[in-house]
Amino acid sequence: MSLSVAYNTARSSLQASQSQMAVVSRNITGASDPSYSRKIAALVTQGGAARVVTLRASDAALLSKMLETTSDAATQKALLEGLEKLSQTVGDTELDESVSARIGALDSALKQYANAPDNQQYARAFIKAANDVAASLNQATAAVQAVRLEADGKVADSVARINDLLAKFEKVNQEVMSGSAHGADVTDALDTRDSLIAQLSEEIGITVVPRAGNDIALYTDSGVPLFDRTPRKVTFDPTTVYAPGTTGLPVYVDGIQVTGVGAPMPLNSGNLVGLVAIRDEVAVTYQSQLDEIARGLIEAFAETHQSDPTQPDLPGVFTFAGATGVPTMPAPTGLAGLIQVTDEIDPTKSVTGKFENIRDGGINGTGYRYNPNPDDTAFSDRLYGLLGEMAEERPFDPALGLGTKVSLQEFASSSASWVESSRQSADQSLEYRNTLLGHASEALSNATDVNVDDETALMLQLEKSYSASAKLISVIDQMIKTLLNAVG
Repeated sequence: MSLSVAYNTARSSLQASQSQMAVVSRNITGASDPSYSRKIAALVTQGGAARVVTLRASDAALLSKMLETTSDAATQKALLEGLEKLSQTVGDTELDESVSARIGALDSALKQYANAPDNQQYARAFIKAANDVAASLNQATAAVQAVRLEADGKVADSVARINDLLAKFEKVNQEVMSGSAHGADVTDALDTRDSLIAQLSEEIGITVVPRAGNDIALYTDSGVPLFDRTPRKVTFDPTTVYAPGTTGLPVYVDGIQVTGVGAPMPLNSGNLVGLVAIRDEVAVTYQSQLDEIARGLIEAFAETHQSDPTQPDLPGVFTFAGATGVPTMPAPTGLAGLIQVTDEIDPTKSVTGKFENIRDGGINGTGYRYNPNPDDTAFSDRLYGLLGEMAEERPFDPALGLGTKVSLQEFASSSASWVESSRQSADQSLEYRNTLLGHASEALSNATDVNVDDETALMLQLEKSYSASAKLISVIDQMIKTLLNAVG
């Protein structure tokens, strides 16, 4: 081997070692960055000289699995947060603040009043208990609609974040494609692109499709184009006021409806899916349960005409604004927010209000009066009849899944249990999804993350190789000088 060839070989080795050491230094620096993937300095031969090409550790299958589990976990997290807010309407059963507990307190107050129908203190206690029940239903309705409004606002935030991430993704993807075409090192840009994809998967389930030239396309998990050369617009019009019966508007991707009734390609996972489920399904179902409780109360305390069976039953102790009769099943939407105690049983609320109207009936006129003798202050038939109505098994909307014929107390208890069991189920599902996400993230990390110990060991090897190449160049330099001196 000639000295010039040996010199060029040693110099090429020295340069390659320098490049490899620079890559190792990048790895050690980026080890603490969760979005950083290990860079690999691969040696290639070109024109008889060694050259370093920087590659990037990656695993498409593991990345896809991590994106899937990220979206699933985000769905359950949104559901759990919404259910936790709804469960606050149930409260601590020991504090007697739930609708079910207050119906139980109403039953106890009615029993006391029935045992002493001439005692006005018991009448006042019954009115207070009735007002507490109505207030609980009113407040629960307000809380449900507040949860729906909050979820709607978070949908708007999620859509804004998706559009922002897609805009950033477009810039990075162009950088990757341009750099790849010119043979530049795009490994850091690839890290950024994967990080943006991971952030997108929190909001919406996505599928990654590789393209030629290091390009990729993104689709929703239902197949709607999300990014194909350019980002597709995600749109949503928020609703500023929610009341029972308000229908939240859908989300569109590239003009295609992806949430809500009638969506041809509905999303399957992601934060958006969980938020829409809370807004349009879970909270709506719970509102319907509250409305059925209100309907049951109005029905149980309704008055029947005592002499003309052709006359309709009319609301008694419990009524609602604009009432013209006893509501039928299924309950009118929002009835729980409208239910109230009639002023006709409370002399402090109305000049025509009388405590005796609870005991004797007649809230709707003399034809609806149960006590034939106005002077009989010991009359208790009506009060015991109301107790029987509260305990009687009555039909409720079977679509709610809480039983087709149960007592008012049992239905209210089942509703509270439904909220709590749904919350617990979401909590357990989130824990399971987080476990899967942890395993998927760990597997991807093992395949792509930096091991500082390995990189340090590699650095020591490269330093030895660098020293050997430098020493060889020094020896060749001395030999050339000796040769030149001999010739001279």
